[in-house]
Amino acid sequence: MDNSTATTVFESLSSGVRLDIVRLLIKTGHQGLVAGEIATTLGLPATNLSFHLKALTQATLVSVTQEGRFQRYRANLAIMQELIVYLTEECCSGHPEQCFEKPLAAADCCDTNPSLSSTQTD
Repeated sequence: MDNSTATTVFESLSSGVRLDIVRLLIKTGHQGLVAGEIATTLGLPATNLSFHLKALTQATLVSVTQEGRFQRYRANLAIMQELIVYLTEECCSGHPEQCFEKPLAAADCCDTNPSLSSTQTD
């Protein structure tokens, strides 16, 4: 993933409604949901939902397939994984596996200010 793609993803997720939609679709996995199910679950009017789904689709965060009269939306799980890799690939000086051996807050390798972290734990 490049910086431009990551920026597009974050811009798309900067809306609370879009973030809720993506989180809901991630929860459903490959099954996804039809638009009406998304609207009902999140309590959104169809026109509002349509606007946000279009933006998420254009940003490739969700995919859509036609099923008769309905459109089924699914989270693009691959792009989510790419985003996680992109964000963490330089963690701990290029060794992200070290950062995830224990929670990031406690990871010694990621402490940028050791004196600050020792006062937080006291």
